[in-house]
Amino acid sequence: MIVAEKRSFLTGVKRGAAMRCPNCGKGALYRKYLKVQACPECGNDNAVYPADDLPPYATILLVGHLVVAPLLFFPWIWQGNTTVVLATTLPALLILTLVFLPHVKGAAIGLLWALQPRHQVERP
Repeated sequence: MIVAEKRSFLTGVKRGAAMRCPNCGKGALYRKYLKVQACPECGNDNAVYPADDLPPYATILLVGHLVVAPLLFFPWIWQGNTTVVLATTLPALLILTLVFLPHVKGAAIGLLWALQPRHQVERP
């Protein structure tokens, strides 16, 4: 019988969202803006967790629901000059998306870390 080590889902997601290694919580998750690296503290290879399309999708979903949807309740969005509305909202949306993206990608890597067992132990 093969028994896998249990990993905490919440711990992995919290550490990843903080842009820290999901394994130890101490080392940096990224070498650059979104370039995942092996943990300098514990040596866990965080690059093996393929986050792929989840982080951009979840970031757009998050920004859309937290920012765009409430904006639709303000009359100046509907009644204002289109150029002024786009000139004020698009840069804000771009900045928020770029700020949230590393945190969401870290959370996705933490989720993948929690779902994959580190090693399997053979039990008699």
